[in-house]
Amino acid sequence: MSRRILITRAGSGPCNNLMCSLMHDDASTVLIGCNSDRFVLKRSPAQRNFLLAPPDPEDGPSHAFDRDLRAVIGRAGVDLVIPGNDDDALLLARLHEREPLPCRTFLPSAKTIALCHDKYALYVLFRRYNIPVATTYPVSDRASLIEAWRALAPRKLAWCRIRHGCASLGATMVQDADQAWHWISYWNTMRGVPVEHFTLCEFLPGRDFNVQGIWSEGRLVLIKMCERLSYLNATQNPSGMASTAALAKTVWEPAAIATCEAAMHAVDPRAHGIFFFDMKENEAGVPCVTEINASRFVMITNFHDLIGRYNMAGTYARLGCGEAVHIEHPYDDPGEYYLVRELDTLPGIFPAHELFEHIETPAGAGTQ
Repeated sequence: MSRRILITRAGSGPCNNLMCSLMHDDASTVLIGCNSDRFVLKRSPAQRNFLLAPPDPEDGPSHAFDRDLRAVIGRAGVDLVIPGNDDDALLLARLHEREPLPCRTFLPSAKTIALCHDKYALYVLFRRYNIPVATTYPVSDRASLIEAWRALAPRKLAWCRIRHGCASLGATMVQDADQAWHWISYWNTMRGVPVEHFTLCEFLPGRDFNVQGIWSEGRLVLIKMCERLSYLNATQNPSGMASTAALAKTVWEPAAIATCEAAMHAVDPRAHGIFFFDMKENEAGVPCVTEINASRFVMITNFHDLIGRYNMAGTYARLGCGEAVHIEHPYDDPGEYYLVRELDTLPGIFPAHELFEHIETPAGAGTQ
């Protein structure tokens, strides 16, 4: 019998990528999409799509959202629901803990998800467990910012960011305390972000890794990683950096994998579901955890799904639906592949030896 999978935020880039991976794994899968934005939902490739009432951003899921979600699960005969972003992951976990949803979920506790939403709380936890992280200080006012800058000295650069959110929201590099304060002031006055939501931390200059893994009741099931080489729309960001790769390649760094496993154990020894880790190397080349996103798939999940021994999205769906999954070795290194992305184009994944096929140089133009 085909799996019937409901995905929230359907029509968004990450969710459409996830649907592609799920269909690649098993074409008999029935995909059901839902969203509170009818225009985004229109881009969903799911076989059925439902418009839901929006959740209340302040108080969690509204009664109307809860009612609509449960109605869709029943009407479409959903087997498994997958959250499409960080907010939905926390909403679904809280809903399910308050009153179990009428379908399966594959989520950790709401407490674990909420912890992963707070980058500074993760930093404090990881320092306690001696897990490599960038030295970080909370900011409450200008005086605390100046104190943090002095504590980081001598540094040519520091990283200023909001302790909640994704997609590098409110994050940039700064070269002195005045720049950092102007950055924070802008976000405070123009975007309404409280000053105390910011942190100032050590700038990590090394390689940028993404690691995505599945755990089941604390047991690592499958893990893969890649390195971001350039960023989508990075030139539009003050830092020249972003969280979504335009060019990435598969890599395998045992030290980074070991750090992710240690970090996951510190966050939740009974970790359950999908988690992805962002990491950067410090000046000594040590991979440091910069954040964890709990219970949702990374935007470039296809890079972890369509190559290697196992499709990670398909593995997640099987586990989430209660099916047996037998993976003896969870460390999946597919060899050297590259992901190439650009706005409004389908991502391309190429093995290293194919990367320059059918590409000519001017010197070779017109030759056979």
